[in-house]
Amino acid sequence: MTADTTEPEEYAAGPAERKREQRGWYFYDFACSVYSTSVLTVFLGPYLTSVARAAADAEGFVHPLGIPVRAGSLFAYAVSASIVVAVLAMPLVGAAADRTGRKKPLLAAAAYVGAAATTGMFFLAGDRYLLGAFLLIVANASLSVSMVLYNAYLPQIAEPDERDAVSSRGWAFGYTSGALVLVLNLVLYSGHDSFGLTEGEAVRICLASAGVWWGAFTLVPLARLRDRRVRPEEDGRAARAPSAAAGAS
Repeated sequence: MTADTTEPEEYAAGPAERKREQRGWYFYDFACSVYSTSVLTVFLGPYLTSVARAAADAEGFVHPLGIPVRAGSLFAYAVSASIVVAVLAMPLVGAAADRTGRKKPLLAAAAYVGAAATTGMFFLAGDRYLLGAFLLIVANASLSVSMVLYNAYLPQIAEPDERDAVSSRGWAFGYTSGALVLVLNLVLYSGHDSFGLTEGEAVRICLASAGVWWGAFTLVPLARLRDRRVRPEEDGRAARAPSAAAGAS
């Protein structure tokens, strides 16, 4: 997975190389969309709320960092905190990617931090609401940062007249994986008794499976996408427009 920095960023690859990179690019959506569907949309909100309620005081509050928060609101507050973290991180990551042209190591770091946090949700049991909130913040912010880098590849791997079609295929890959894994997780959750699992164990497996899926399929884009070196005369332009990667999204 060593980054290839031999080709200047502004020179497009040939059609065959573009197709190869495009096929790899699709798979990042295939990898990370499972988090959005199974974790964020379906399983984590109710489960984290139940964990927080198990730890709540007599008035229904938990106290992360000494701050009273209603157990039923913890999930929403954690999502809001993750957005703040992402907003702070994305311009810094975008500037680093613009200046160096090394998007792939940054994409790998964001993806695997998010995948590890999601896999770690398997240990979200009992009254570990702080662990759940922390992992949610890390995973959600990592996803946002990784999507900035992912989208920034599109102008490099597709000609202007190809970009709509390539982007649409990426979305299609994401919807396919999200729907597939969600169906499998719902089967496991609905039939947890027949699998010899408690309801909580089934939910934790569903959460962790999204992290494993995210990490496993991220290997495909990391193997196929290439970094492109920014020419020295482009450094000044990159410095004046540090959010170019974010703008590509």
